[in-house]
Amino acid sequence: MKKKSIIALVVLGLIVLIVFRLASNKNTIDKRNSPIAAKPTAIPVTAATVVRETLQSTLLKTGELAPYKQATALATASGNVLKLNFELGTQVQQGQLLGRIDTRLLQLDLQKSQSSAAKLKRDLQTYSELLEGNAATREKVEEIRQNYTEAINRSSQLERQISDAAIKAPISGTISSRPVEEGVFVTSGTQVATIVNLSRIKVTVSLSESEVYQIKEGQTATLQTEVYPDKQWLGKVSYINPQADAAHSYAVEITAENSKEAPLRSGTFVKINFSNNKPQTALLIPREALLESTTDASVYIIEQGRAILRPIKVGAQYNGRIAVLEGLSPGQKVVTSGQINLQNRTPVILSNN
Repeated sequence: MKKKSIIALVVLGLIVLIVFRLASNKNTIDKRNSPIAAKPTAIPVTAATVVRETLQSTLLKTGELAPYKQATALATASGNVLKLNFELGTQVQQGQLLGRIDTRLLQLDLQKSQSSAAKLKRDLQTYSELLEGNAATREKVEEIRQNYTEAINRSSQLERQISDAAIKAPISGTISSRPVEEGVFVTSGTQVATIVNLSRIKVTVSLSESEVYQIKEGQTATLQTEVYPDKQWLGKVSYINPQADAAHSYAVEITAENSKEAPLRSGTFVKINFSNNKPQTALLIPREALLESTTDASVYIIEQGRAILRPIKVGAQYNGRIAVLEGLSPGQKVVTSGQINLQNRTPVILSNN
């Protein structure tokens, strides 16, 4: 009996040893199979420092003068040109009578229409009285009433055409073209004269994306031309197109008062100086630091060895650098190359390359 107890203890000890060994092997295998936490790899980048500088902006462009206003006087009725009261170069005022279309045929038609309307009016009165005595039908009365209404409308239309035969100046200015002569037959809509107003002048010029952000509406600009080399005109930026064209250029309009002593004419080339003589300070970063366009700009700044995505607001460009209006401070580091490999808070290391 004692021998059996010893054997049982030995067997139990072996079982415990085997279980312990199996558990130990499982822990070892689990440790081998468990993933090893990868240490983040720092991405090599280059960076530049945000600096504050005093700048003197210079923006010179060339444009072509155009009239401040230009309009075409049109014939509003068909017929022969009876009279023209202007010549090339004539100064006219808005609403002034420029000419008249021959309306004699229209006046004859008007007389016939008015006579017909008067007769139909009498007939309508007569037949209305006969209808009351059952001597006429209601259909006949309605027919005469309709014809009378049409005659009245026809007379009103002819009166309006006769009134429209007077050609008037749509704006004040100078007659620059006279494509028709007296006696010529014209139809409604025919061009009779072109009027240009040069009391003021305007220049339209195209600016690039980097240039257009250097100016603003209401800003002054100096105009010069080789025709009067010693004279300057002080203009004002009156319009900046908010939408770029297919070439990513923005149309800008400058207006100025013309001079009676040295009058400028439409089509003259002028030099436009948008430069601001007042020095300005600005935060500057390299243009290549931007991740998006200037309208939705952002950069990566370096803080504690990581790239931090930062939205910013930018302004004008200066020789490959761009002004930062909001979002950065002097002395901060912005990533200038290697952004394609970055995400927000990616570890980075500065590269000397």
